[in-house]
This record gives sequence, structure tokens and C-alpha cells, in this order.
Amino acid sequence: MEFHFTRNNGPLDEVIDQLIELAGDVHHPELVREMILASLKAGQEDSEKADLKLMNTTLKEMRFTAKIFSPYHDVRKVTVFGSSKARPDEPIYKMARLFGRKLAEAGYMVITGGGAGIMQAVHEGAGPEHSFGVNIRLPFEQKPNPVIEGNPRLIVYKYFFNRKVAFLKEAHAIALFPGGFGTLDEAIETLTLLQTGKHDPLPLILIDEPGGTYWSRWVRFLD
Repeated sequence: MEFHFTRNNGPLDEVIDQLIELAGDVHHPELVREMILASLKAGQEDSEKADLKLMNTTLKEMRFTAKIFSPYHDVRKVTVFGSSKARPDEPIYKMARLFGRKLAEAGYMVITGGGAGIMQAVHEGAGPEHSFGVNIRLPFEQKPNPVIEGNPRLIVYKYFFNRKVAFLKEAHAIALFPGGFGTLDEAIETLTLLQTGKHDPLPLILIDEPGGTYWSRWVRFLD
């Protein structure tokens, strides 16, 4: 049987409607109906287990992301990117801690990757009650910092692309401290979404220590 998103699936449409009604308190049932149909169509069309696992994990990660962030939709948030290698004795770490504190005092919450370095410094400044961590499972390097570990607003992702949605979808501004491949990737990703109109305009702030040349060289490269 071939499934369609239009209502011409015969008894299947009735069964899906009954399932949604049985579940109760389902918001936007027409969208939920299409998600169920998309899952059934994927099961028919794709015999590769790896593809289905990717779709399944993506849906589950996005659902959990929405659940965690939804109570805070009306709170302004700033996503902060930067190196995981920055040490507490370095000026840039101290700046990131101060930046987090100033944001919290101004009524903002902060979103970081939840790891060490700049991410931990921002969480230290803002405090766990004003922090989100969107971490990633890696075979090395990345684990939740002690400020955000155990926090109900910590999410750990399998896929980078789902994590990037959380970074940008919920942010009212983006701040970037010097960093490595990940920071540059996130900077370019943000600029690409802004340039192509896939994200509403928002401030993109490049922060460096006094006399630092990290971002000035980067901007020259872009020019």
C-alpha cells in the first residue's frame, strides 16, 4: 500500500486518527498525522537500517530539544561559541566569565556547547540557573563541564546538525570568542543562514582580548 499525506489512505487514516485521539492532548494533530505517515513511508521506501536510525534519532533529538527550551521561549538568550582549550588563567577566559555574568545580570540566559574552556567560563559567569548546555557525544575531548553537568537544561546530541539547530533557533544574538575548527564552522554557518535569509537578522558579536588579532584577520580573509 502506498501512503499519501492527503486523506486518501482509506482505513489507515481512520486508524491514525484513532491513535491520536487515544493518545490525548495532542497539539496540532494534522502535523502529528503527517509525521506518522512520514515514518510509515520511510519504513516502506528505505531498507537501510542506518538511514532509519538517523531519521529516528533526529526526530527524538529535536523533540527533546523543543521540550527543554519551550518553557523559556519568552526569555532572551545569547549563544556563545569559543575554544574549549582556553585556560582559567588566560585573559580571554576571564573575559568570557565576565561576559556570562553581565548577560545574566541583564536578564539573558546563555547557550553554549557545554564543554570546557570558553563554554565553562560563560557558564561560571552566568550561573547554572541561567545556562543551557547543548553538548555532543564524541570519542574524545567533549564532555559536560562541571557547571552544567547534571543540569536539566543540558542536552547531549549524537548529531552535529541537530545541535546546530538548537544553537541558532533559540538565540537572540550570537557571540564568538576565538576558537578552533568548531568555532569557525559555527561562525560561517551563522553568516550563511543570515546571508541566505534562512534565519531572521540577529547580532553577531566577535569578541577578542585587548590587542588580539584573531577576528580582525578572519574578517580580512572574508573581505
